[in-house]
This record gives sequence, structure tokens and C-alpha cells, in this order.
Amino acid sequence: MPAFPDDRSAEITAALGALPAGTPVSEVARRLMDLFTGGSLDAGTRLPPERQLAATLGVGRSAVREALAALEILGIVDVRPGSGTYLRGTASDLLPQTLRWGLLIGKKNTEELLELRSGLEIYVARLAAGRATDGDIAELAASLRRMSASVADLKAFAHADAEFHNALAAAAGNDTLVDMLHVVRSLLQVYADRAVHDEAAARLAIDEHETVFRAVESRDADAAASAMAVHMATASARLSSESAA
Repeated sequence: MPAFPDDRSAEITAALGALPAGTPVSEVARRLMDLFTGGSLDAGTRLPPERQLAATLGVGRSAVREALAALEILGIVDVRPGSGTYLRGTASDLLPQTLRWGLLIGKKNTEELLELRSGLEIYVARLAAGRATDGDIAELAASLRRMSASVADLKAFAHADAEFHNALAAAAGNDTLVDMLHVVRSLLQVYADRAVHDEAAARLAIDEHETVFRAVESRDADAAASAMAVHMATASARLSSESAA
């Protein structure tokens, strides 16, 4: 994605303005997101350097760096080491990905995100049980095998776990639902990557995923939803504990 040819740094910094002292990272991210989704910038626009954004907003560079990292997770910007940070899409491209409340990752809001994710995942499992193709079933089975093979490597395990949920969402066949779930998962990712701490927890997660898989494979929507509800209760408890740490 090429950078927008004109230097828009002055325009961008003028539009931002300073924030009050002590402004949290979530507010920095929201201020940047409001500008990016306002329709005045084109996809590929290169943003001013972190130090310039920090000076304009009146916050530390670490706050800007964390805010940009959150926006990168949401798919708003593309951070390229050694090159700069670029806007990934136009306002119409970005708005579906930007739930404003999603950047408020305080404890209360983390709990609400966990509740939302649970409801979405349970519904996804129900839909998948009625819509999964043979190819979807094969992909779910492959993800389960990768989970089982990586219990001693928790980073690889987390990746395989995410693959299972992504395959299940694809099998549900509802793109809007998948988009919403992707945003919620992304916002929780900072905790999700650290949630499974040991092999025992990994094996419990495998058992719960296996139960979901068998229900989907049997085309039993009620059983799939129930199995996912059990898994979400366990996973949400882990994530909630991690976010409070």
C-alpha cells in the first residue's frame, strides 16, 4: 500500500490538538480514531512520527505507541518498522471495524466484552452445527489435532485454538457475525494470548473444543451451543482473571 503522496503531517497534527494532562491511552486511541474515520484522509496516508503526535497531543510517546498498537489490532493502521505508520483504509472501510466502546478496556468493559464474546461464540456454534460443510468439519478436526500436538508449546497452542474458533465462525456462514466476533476477539487478544498458563489448562481446553466439535460434526445445534457455553464459561473465567492481574 503506497503512502499518500502529499505530506499531510501538518494537517493531521492541526486536526488533533492537545489532550488534557493524564489522558489515558484509550482516549488517545479514540482521538486518533475519530480523525482517521472522519473522511478527510485517504487510505495509505502516512501518519506523523510518534514524537510529533505525542507533542501535538500533549502526551508521552509511550501513550501514542500503545494507542497505535491498539489501532493496529483493530485493523485501522499499518505499523511498518523503519517506514512509519499508515492508514489502512478509507472512512467507509474502517467504520465497520471501529466499535468506539471497544477501546475502553477497563475492568468493567472487559467483563462486558467477555459476555458479548460468549454470546457470539455460542450462537456461532449453533449456526455452524446446521451449516458446516464437510470441508469445514475437516478444518475443525485439523485445528484440534494441532491443539493436541502443541500442548507443550503454549504459543503454538494459542494459535491453533484461534484457528479452531476462526474455522467455526467460517462454518457459521454469517459474515456480519464473524466481523463482530473478530473485533471482540481482537480487543481481548492481549489477555487471550496469556490465558492458558500450563499443560493442564491446555488439555482441559482441548476436551472442551472436542465436545463442541463432536456436536457440530453430528449436526446437533443444541448440543453445540451447550458445549460452547461450557467452554466460554471456562475461557471467560481465565481471561477475566488475567485482565485483573
